Amino acid sequence: MFVDSENFILFVWLFFSVCLAVILFFVSYFLILRNYDVEKISAYECGFEPYEDVRSKFDVRFYLVSILFIIFDLEVLFLFPWALNVRQSGLFGLLTVYFFLLILTVGFYYEWFKGALDWE
Repeated sequence: MFVDSENFILFVWLFFSVCLAVILFFVSYFLILRNYDVEKISAYECGFEPYEDVRSKFDVRFYLVSILFIIFDLEVLFLFPWALNVRQSGLFGLLTVYFFLLILTVGFYYEWFKGALDWE
């Protein structure tokens, strides 16, 4: 019953890919060369001593820019399925994507005018 399923190939592929990932992980874990020296296990491998305490306050603008990038990057990612089915979606699909792009543009201009993208 399960062998005649249309998804059997998918399950076989999934099984072998998980097995291969587990095998490669354990093989690489046991076969790597571990050469620990003072520079390798130090906090900074670049050779610089830390300038200040690692628990110091971090500028929130770094977080804001990264969150904005993730949000706009994921929203643009939603355009790829539409681009693949643009002919089948018709006028409703076209208007829906135009509305989506309008919301994206309004959000971008809002962040721009609020100064979230300014780096002082």
